[in-house]
Amino acid sequence: MQVLWDLRKTFRCAVLTGSTLDITKVAQDVVSLFTAGSHGHQKTVLLLLNDEFILDILQDRIMEEIAEQDIEIDLPVVILLNCVRSSDGIIHQKAKSIILKKSLSDREQADFDMKKEELGRRFGDRCKQFHGFNILQSNFSQAYIRNACATLEHIKRTNKPLKMQLAAFLCLLNAYVPGSYLLESQCLDFLRRDKFGHLSLEDQMQPFSHLIVTFQQGERSEKKVCMAHNMIAQCCTEQLANAGVTRSDTTRHFLNSFCRSYVPPYLLGFIKDMLNKREITVIEDPTHGIKEWKEKFSRLIQDITKREDEGNSLSVLIMASNKFYEVSLFPQTLARFYYIQLEDYYNAEIWAKEAKRRAPWSSFVADTLGQVHKSHLKKMPVYTRPSEILQLAQKAIEAFEDEEKLAKNEHAKGKQGDGNVKVLRALNTRGLFGYLEVCSLLYDHLIRHDELWKQVLTRTMSLDSVLKSTGDRNIVRFKELINSLRDLVEKRFEFFDTFLTYSYSVVKRDDSSYMSRKTIECYKKYVGDAEPNDQLQKAFHKLKQKLAVTSPGVLSCLERCTRSDTKDIAVWWREICQHKHSATHALLNYVLANIMLINMKEPPSSADYQSSFREKMPLAPEMQPEFHMLALLLCWPTDGEHELASDLPHLIQNILQSYEQEYKSLFQSRYLRPIFFLGPGQGLNRFVHRRNLEILWTQDALEDPKTNWRNDDIFTDPTVQGKLLRIEGIVQDYRLYATFGDTEIELDANRKDSLWKKGHVFFYLGFTIGGPVAYNVHRAEVIM
Repeated sequence: MQVLWDLRKTFRCAVLTGSTLDITKVAQDVVSLFTAGSHGHQKTVLLLLNDEFILDILQDRIMEEIAEQDIEIDLPVVILLNCVRSSDGIIHQKAKSIILKKSLSDREQADFDMKKEELGRRFGDRCKQFHGFNILQSNFSQAYIRNACATLEHIKRTNKPLKMQLAAFLCLLNAYVPGSYLLESQCLDFLRRDKFGHLSLEDQMQPFSHLIVTFQQGERSEKKVCMAHNMIAQCCTEQLANAGVTRSDTTRHFLNSFCRSYVPPYLLGFIKDMLNKREITVIEDPTHGIKEWKEKFSRLIQDITKREDEGNSLSVLIMASNKFYEVSLFPQTLARFYYIQLEDYYNAEIWAKEAKRRAPWSSFVADTLGQVHKSHLKKMPVYTRPSEILQLAQKAIEAFEDEEKLAKNEHAKGKQGDGNVKVLRALNTRGLFGYLEVCSLLYDHLIRHDELWKQVLTRTMSLDSVLKSTGDRNIVRFKELINSLRDLVEKRFEFFDTFLTYSYSVVKRDDSSYMSRKTIECYKKYVGDAEPNDQLQKAFHKLKQKLAVTSPGVLSCLERCTRSDTKDIAVWWREICQHKHSATHALLNYVLANIMLINMKEPPSSADYQSSFREKMPLAPEMQPEFHMLALLLCWPTDGEHELASDLPHLIQNILQSYEQEYKSLFQSRYLRPIFFLGPGQGLNRFVHRRNLEILWTQDALEDPKTNWRNDDIFTDPTVQGKLLRIEGIVQDYRLYATFGDTEIELDANRKDSLWKKGHVFFYLGFTIGGPVAYNVHRAEVIM
């Protein structure tokens, strides 16, 4: 906020607060602020926000609004300042991020020293209690902080005065929820039981008053009370714990004192964060790059468990769950504590069901019950009877299936609007993934009992064979479940293969490589090794074994298949194409397999594939996007062609419409990964698969494909540039057009911020499942 205040004369400053669902309204307000109601009073807007998720969408909406109002500009419209708070020990290594560290530069230290002298002259000894400033000036000195908190060193656990209890509450809140506070009126109400209750808060809190700050945000708002600094709150909390005033005692006492009847929303939010919010830990691994993971529990619960015991953590969570009897978050965390920390699955199930009862619409709450059963299944001893294994697996599967339904409902509601453009949150896929994890565990458990289960689960042998072998007649109850597993596993795997091949999450901690590895592992178990007798079905079975029975699977060959495997895949698709009842998608996959071979520097398996596909054109608009993408690839002008040989705008329109019908809602909140890029040359030789560029960029063919395509950095590499064809275009009204002679074709740009200035540009052309996209758009005068 201080930055905005300091820059208020240079920019028109604003803060985005509250709900950010209506992005169109936000964009309209930004443009209105930019123009100040008149086109002659333009000034760049500096907008502070704390939701990284909406950045790209907001940029698009602002440019659409500028174009719609036909505003002529010569300076940037808005600077988006995204500020995210990170706790101690968390290192963010995001591209183009600025990290504020707890360390002063030499120049900063000199400035603070000079300011300290000035404050000393103005305020004398009072400035010794300017703790926020002094902590900075001392370069975050732990010695200074311990000295400031010295008044708490000799506190006794019993017979604590009310002012000491209140100080402990504030310390706990500010230590674990930075920015939290209590209202002054609440603090005075708490202290009124004391004989000095008629005094001001500052007087009553002596000798701790210097550690506490009272502030007011606006004339009409109530006064708020907090600790002078988060680091002081942490130090005081630690000193109190050492004196016997434990974190768990303070938490329970706080809940009993301030949450007796009505709890204001702001305070409930602080308590939720304190007991439930799991932090994201980010570190830079020299070998594997940036690694992120979510802690198992909140910092407070982890500290109570580590420094006291599990029983006290349990006690705090049970108290919160009973006190806030309508909030699902507390029993959900309690259920997680039971199954993760204590491996008590009985009580974990009870509290997971209670959380679900409180929020029956939430797929994320429903996920906990599935996770309880999955964890229980994982821990089952090897001697457990098959029927017991199946019974628990069925409970887990039913829980995850219920979560899937709720997730679809949430996603469908997110797509519905009132005419405004909404931010559609990502589809919750935990239920789908949990289902596959359970099926994988079930498979492993059962084959430990008897190898015959392999054939039963892959449906190459009937269940009766196992019944005779095990003698466990209770298995019959699960016949329907057992017979359905293979088909449902294949369906969910194909979903994830499509999901991860065509897109990735904009959230860094989403581990797509782990999900891909686990889904493949489960899928291969249920596909099995036994081949059908029918030749056509045998070809399909081999394609399943090589994960290439769908178009996304074929397009992933460079990432998970050898050259020999890819040759076989092309041969099997050719055999399927030659069958009299072959579907159109067989020809599509056959052509794609040949493009994969060419990208592996192997000759295609046949020369007739391209003409065969062209004979199917023009394609029906309702056909899948993969068909329209291939049609677009085949018809795109070659290097040196300046006139369009086909109706390119119509082909682009077809893929856009097909994508909208098939995938748009699924990928709405995700980044579409490029599949091919246009290179120099003729025919199919000019289509460069993304994996080949990733290998050039990372110089490691074995490294997981984790390239950040969003930032265009890969295109700064000369070896990557050498594989691609540079295309000429023009930017007008924040839109990009590729130019072919006198014809202009509108294209989407990977980075919208490259379109703010009109003029001639160059770029590289990529193809996603949603259509053609321009990457690394740069000015014509810049030589790349």
